[in-house]
Amino acid sequence: RPTMWQARRMSHPRPFRFGVLASKARSSSEWTETAKKAEALGYSTLVMPDHFGDQLSPIAALSTAAAVTDTLRVGSLVFANDFRHPAVLAKEAATLDLLSDGRLEVGVGAGWMTNDYTWTGITQDRAGVRIDRMIEAITVLRGLWGDDAFSFDGEHYTITEMKGLPKPVQAGGPPIVVGGGSKRVLSTAARLADIVGINPNVGEGKFGAEAIASMSADATDEKLGWVRAAAGDRFDDIEISILKFFTVVTDDRDTVADKLGGSMGMDAATLLASPHSLVGSAEQLVDELVEQRERWQGSYVTVQADVFEAFAPVVAALAGT
Repeated sequence: RPTMWQARRMSHPRPFRFGVLASKARSSSEWTETAKKAEALGYSTLVMPDHFGDQLSPIAALSTAAAVTDTLRVGSLVFANDFRHPAVLAKEAATLDLLSDGRLEVGVGAGWMTNDYTWTGITQDRAGVRIDRMIEAITVLRGLWGDDAFSFDGEHYTITEMKGLPKPVQAGGPPIVVGGGSKRVLSTAARLADIVGINPNVGEGKFGAEAIASMSADATDEKLGWVRAAAGDRFDDIEISILKFFTVVTDDRDTVADKLGGSMGMDAATLLASPHSLVGSAEQLVDELVEQRERWQGSYVTVQADVFEAFAPVVAALAGT
């Protein structure tokens, strides 16, 4: 079954689609209602992070969300590679893709949050080793989702004549998402991923001052340049995803931007220019997203769960355009 990622090459800008990043629920009914409401409001995807803190486990929660919806895509943003052997993840993902009738997106990351490693005792190798391991894992995922038995002999993983059953519904496997804020990760994403997330740089292991500083418009210009250079001729095959960390739908844009920017140590103008924040009325946000897509190709826009209902008029105005 062809998907939008296997379709013929197309030029940017792509049509808008929207995701909701959700991670918590106090009950089954609360979680399923979130998924059903996201679908009803026109969102394309429900995505989840992958950390050991206060959040639901992504495989079980995404399976549940898929089971109570018909068209809503589900995905990880992103599975931390160090927490699962890629053969295990390949089987889990293929099963979820099969049971959702081909509605899965698989985000893969090298692992970054220091607390996850501290809490669990999992060794946090230096970034270069974690990225090397992630690159091998992506090769393993794609190999096991292919038609034939797969073997691989890498520095970190060895796979021997594994058939990789069940096979996913989506031909070649679910689209792979890789996001980041460093040159190496974004260059890797540009070469290997179907969807590239332009993110803040969280190399210090937490969402702190370094990450906030890398959210600026100028920093994003540089990141997109890395993606273009590494992607080469395949750039037009890539969907660019931008996660909104801060979204406020308000008629008092300036006051809110001053307050929010101050809490983050940046002036209101810098905050408003960042592709990772949206502040303003629904009409203002529609115009701003069109301008951002023109500048950064960010057609896949994901907002936090606490604002997805207030943001729905923007989705209604832009989804598919």
